Amino acid sequence: MNKLLATLIAGFFASVAMAQTAAPAASSPAVVKAEAKAEKATADAKAKEAKVDAKADAKVTKADAKATETKADAKADASKKKAKAHEKVAKADADDKVKAEAKAEKTDAQADEKAAKKSIKADKKVAKTKVEAGADKAEAKAKTDAVKAEGQADVKAATGK
Repeated sequence: MNKLLATLIAGFFASVAMAQTAAPAASSPAVVKAEAKAEKATADAKAKEAKVDAKADAKVTKADAKATETKADAKADASKKKAKAHEKVAKADADDKVKAEAKAEKTDAQADEKAAKKSIKADKKVAKTKVEAGADKAEAKAKTDAVKAEGQADVKAATGK
């Protein structure tokens, strides 16, 4: 057990020693300034990207909630229409009962169709919002990557001076 523990500890210190990098040589003031500017620009770009991501996610959440509400309203409207139609069937005379049942079935089908159309339209809006949010996020990520690359290029250019 002691040998195993000693080997593990020795391996840990060896890996730590190898992982350490040599301290960079004293950089010129231009390089230090360029690095600081690049880090600040990258941090600003990341903050903007996070803000865009949050806004996009909020839009998707809002659209999803609205779609759920729209679907619920559509189902409720359909149920009301169906109930009203079946109420008429119950009140109908024996002679008109068959005709009233047929009319109630037709009303049921129309109410279901209308509810389905509203649901589809709501889902379509949510899908569109999700695509737009994804595009917004991708644009923000591309801008952040561009700022990072520009910063690295500026540091490299300052190192060459």
